[in-house]
Amino acid sequence: MKKLTMFTFFYVVVTISLLIFSTNSSAKKRCKPLLEKLHNVQMMQRKNYSLKRGQSLRAKEDKARDKWWQCENSSLSAFKSKYGTKKKKAKKKQKSTTHYAKLNKVKLKLPKKMATFNQDSAIVIKSKYHGDKKLAWLQFYQQPIKCQRPKNINVFAFCSEDKLQQRETFEHKYIQ
Repeated sequence: MKKLTMFTFFYVVVTISLLIFSTNSSAKKRCKPLLEKLHNVQMMQRKNYSLKRGQSLRAKEDKARDKWWQCENSSLSAFKSKYGTKKKKAKKKQKSTTHYAKLNKVKLKLPKKMATFNQDSAIVIKSKYHGDKKLAWLQFYQQPIKCQRPKNINVFAFCSEDKLQQRETFEHKYIQ
């Protein structure tokens, strides 16, 4: 009797574990395209782009992450009904902006060339003074306390003007 009970217990445990792990693996396979889309958007974010493109990529990333997360935490039937079938995706791909422009005789506007921030190279900040003159300037310059963290544009303007005045005074004293 004990052998039979032990065997049935072992059989039930194995069956339950197989059911749990099989649903996880099917969910992973089902959500893999959404995860790949998220990774592609994140890869595009690591390249050079303009501010507007960056905002667009951020919105795409948020949307892709939400869809992937929803897929990971939902059932199979909810996923199919929410995201549709392949036929709908194929129809969406057929319609494009160039096709629309040809039908409605609209000229496509090419985006103006925008300055991009190059993230691949190092940022170099050059100083006005070098060597002994720089050390003398650092000892001479007295930054007002409110200029350490300016709260508004008026304080920032004051700080810039003050630094220019101190620089002029420093130049006259350093020459002598």
